[in-house]
Amino acid sequence: MPLLPPKPRVRESFARAAASYDDAALLQRQVGEQLLADFAPLPEPATIIDAGCGTGFGCRLLRARWPSANITAVDFATTMLAVARKDADSCLAADIEALPCRAESFSTWWSNLTVQWCDNGKVFAEAQRVLRPGGQLALSTLGPETFSELRAAFTGIDRHRHTLSFSEPETIGAALTLAGFAEVRLRRQTINMHYPDLKTLLRAVKGIGANSVGEGARSGLLGRNAWQRVQAAYEQYRTSAGLPARYDVILAYARK
Repeated sequence: MPLLPPKPRVRESFARAAASYDDAALLQRQVGEQLLADFAPLPEPATIIDAGCGTGFGCRLLRARWPSANITAVDFATTMLAVARKDADSCLAADIEALPCRAESFSTWWSNLTVQWCDNGKVFAEAQRVLRPGGQLALSTLGPETFSELRAAFTGIDRHRHTLSFSEPETIGAALTLAGFAEVRLRRQTINMHYPDLKTLLRAVKGIGANSVGEGARSGLLGRNAWQRVQAAYEQYRTSAGLPARYDVILAYARK
């Protein structure tokens, strides 16, 4: 299982990012739209839980698709939840690894780019518990090629971790099956976001709260020489569109 950062640190990162999140979350919107485009549950959802709702973009997507559905938004960053409140029927400040919900409460469990911060086994077990029989799951997460250019640019600079490690699609599928899901369907795609320079790229990552990598992370700033070496290493990836940040996106669908 990937080494995860401590929950309080992740919560703090996302809580701080609430004000900047919607402006920075271009990837989240693109992936959320794709996740929904490939999701055609039958019957249509009546009760939906948005697990790790952030500022509520997923709630808005789901509301536009199924106007009569009752949507419950869940996030452990209360500043995010405060923004999402206007787009949901109810809100829960909670960890999606331990939902304060009755068993078989929902017809659909949805999560967009959240479970990479979590213990997949615990999250999927909770999803299975709160879904009704026949209920459907749709999630997106990140695979191991995410930020590959960034990892390569930092190689040899120091011994610290600069990115999270992410699960292979097969690991996601196996965890869903182990949790009791059937009809597991996986799709993988690469999305490249481009930035004019490395500082802007890193600022965008920080703007969505995705800068907490947990144990092994650098606690101080890089020295000038080391920073220049990282910049020079990253420049080799530049294209006409700018410096790329690779996102290895995994979409998963399943039925209880």
